[in-house]
Amino acid sequence: MTDNNTTAPSLEKETGAPAAGAGTAKIAPALQRYRVLAWVTGLWLLLLTAEMIAKYGFGVDTPSWIAVVHGWVYFAYLLVTADLAVKVRWPIGRTVGTLIAGTIPLLSFFVEHRNAKDVKQQYSL
Repeated sequence: MTDNNTTAPSLEKETGAPAAGAGTAKIAPALQRYRVLAWVTGLWLLLLTAEMIAKYGFGVDTPSWIAVVHGWVYFAYLLVTADLAVKVRWPIGRTVGTLIAGTIPLLSFFVEHRNAKDVKQQYSL
């Protein structure tokens, strides 16, 4: 009796790249969730930054719920990013860097673009 699953791991060991179709059914939706949350987090962070500048720079009375919403959106971003990182087996440095990208204005957009491009290329999505 032969095992049909032996070709994918052996191909990965030989070439160092994942076999085509290996886990892509789970990676594609995880990548999509990550991309959406990276953008939503980035937009809320920009809004929060504008709110902080208005509040502390110009004394404008601003709504306090903006920070709360960004906090919850960032928490969701952490979860979906960790999910993607586990599925595509990112090294710890890349994972932490991607997680931190949601705390620096505009950085999440650039990191999301690079990560999405790399994952799409690596897994032929």
